[in-house]
Amino acid sequence: MMDIIFFFALIFLFGLFSRRLSQSPITAQMVFSLTGILLGFIFALQVNQELNRELFLLVAEVALVLVLFSDASGIDINTFRTNKLTLRMLSIGLILTIIAGIIVGAYLLTDMVLWEVAALAAVLAPTDAALGQIVVQNKKLPYKIRETLEIESGLNDGIAVPFLFLFLAVGLAEEAFKPFNYFLITTLEQIGFGVLIGLAVGLIGGWMVLQAKKKGWITKTYQRLALLSLAILSWLITDQLGGSGFIAAFVGGFATGYIFEDAGDILTDFASAEGMLLSLAVFFIMGALIAPLISFVTWQILLYAVLSLTMIRMLPVAISLIETKMSLDSVLFMGWFGPRGLASIVLALVALEMIPEFPGKNTFVLTVLITVLLSVILHGITALPLSQLYIKRLQNQNDNIGK
Repeated sequence: MMDIIFFFALIFLFGLFSRRLSQSPITAQMVFSLTGILLGFIFALQVNQELNRELFLLVAEVALVLVLFSDASGIDINTFRTNKLTLRMLSIGLILTIIAGIIVGAYLLTDMVLWEVAALAAVLAPTDAALGQIVVQNKKLPYKIRETLEIESGLNDGIAVPFLFLFLAVGLAEEAFKPFNYFLITTLEQIGFGVLIGLAVGLIGGWMVLQAKKKGWITKTYQRLALLSLAILSWLITDQLGGSGFIAAFVGGFATGYIFEDAGDILTDFASAEGMLLSLAVFFIMGALIAPLISFVTWQILLYAVLSLTMIRMLPVAISLIETKMSLDSVLFMGWFGPRGLASIVLALVALEMIPEFPGKNTFVLTVLITVLLSVILHGITALPLSQLYIKRLQNQNDNIGK
């Protein structure tokens, strides 16, 4: 109970100073993660005994489902025609990030077999724009840069899920000593069910909400509740039928946004309130879980975490942007601001749920948690100063061009 009391007391205290802190290097995720670690050290036994891991998984899954749905519902498909950067980073950039993560992991994390390293790379590939709100909300930054980073973050977690499932299919085959084809077919069924049910729920549900709005039958409050219900329904129905609820939520959000164009705007309030509460709960519990494990962190895990945030992310981004004629400053800026957060935590939990025990489990868990923690701290600290530096350099370049 102490952890719950501390969490809501922290919500209250942070809220009192939230406006002042919003323009500082101190982010909510940083405060809640570090407070969770402190709580884990002070009340280690109580936290570890009282923390319900199933509840943690449920909270984390619901948070990701709602984020996937709301992010996808707000994406305008026409954006991909006008902004080629996003398409490049979500295709070339994401795939190369996973490949780079596998190569580096195979050399550094030698106690993990190849499928475990591949699953780790897929888990750490998605980015989380919530950890860099100062960047995506800074109107002084070029609109296309902000748009690209925000859309990339909103979509790459959903795109990474099929890769993770494919790698886990290999792991299931090895751990269960069964033919790979069996698990591959099962994985493809999960993906297929997710797409089909997501489309059905999103299109039909979105159309019904739209008609109710046109006829004046539904209030604004219940428009939001109805859309949130579609996200949960797509997840739960698909899960019951043996599909991937995350893919269903992701596709369902796209379908809903396509039918009901105001869906993304309506769900914006959710993302800044209820969604933030769920997200901060995940980061708080993550901190409490990390505390007793810090002594087991090896230099290989720490180095992989650092490389995951730098070379493994930045090099693929640079390659994906080669033909865009972007300046080196812009490429470096976009490459660095790829924070890891909620999606990585939840996908790691999903992997553990699918395969509870495997040889490299401890290294897998520690690497994900340490990478996310480092990202929370480093991206939080650097968001404001690097944004200001980048803006200044752009202004100087413009001045030089003008001369």
